[in-house]
Amino acid sequence: MSDEQRQQQRLDISRHAVRLFAEQGVAATSGEQIARAAGVSERTLWRYFPTKESCVEPLLTKMIDAFQAVLRVWPPDLELTEHLRAAYTPVLDSSNADIAAVLAVVRMTHDEPALRAVYLMLRERSEDTFTEVLAHRMGVPPDTFEVRVQAAAMNAALKVATDSLAQATANERITLETIDRHRHHTANAISLVTRRLSGNGNN
Repeated sequence: MSDEQRQQQRLDISRHAVRLFAEQGVAATSGEQIARAAGVSERTLWRYFPTKESCVEPLLTKMIDAFQAVLRVWPPDLELTEHLRAAYTPVLDSSNADIAAVLAVVRMTHDEPALRAVYLMLRERSEDTFTEVLAHRMGVPPDTFEVRVQAAAMNAALKVATDSLAQATANERITLETIDRHRHHTANAISLVTRRLSGNGNN
């Protein structure tokens, strides 16, 4: 099996895990049930994931990757907020079904500590990328205090915007208007914590 096939299999397992968690709760869902729903053996499941809760990681990673991807292609002559309004999408290369699944996980993190731990771990990892991009933009080393603060603030703003989208879509279908509204909310939230980052990279 190729790496691409393995990644696809992990993502398929993740989708089934999220569906089962949403339908019957995390506590009532077993690894055996997830494996059966995904059409794989339990041995395969545990080879990919150390715990049943960690099965949500591939879907959540698509959300984290979406912001990292748009941040990495931030044009040097454009304000970050304008770039986000034009290019940001909440989940990388995904259907509305995947977006809905990711947001379902985000909602569940409020009541499920183990899911919240996975979510916060991924968010913490993403901060390194934010730091790298901002440091390059500001022309300073990544370990500069101001850069680290900006990256942490950006991460927090993104989490709040995502939590807001998750709650807003708890009882409604995701539409293009929903995504567009989230894009603008995210850009506005990021603008509050990156006011010193101009389009040309000067402080």
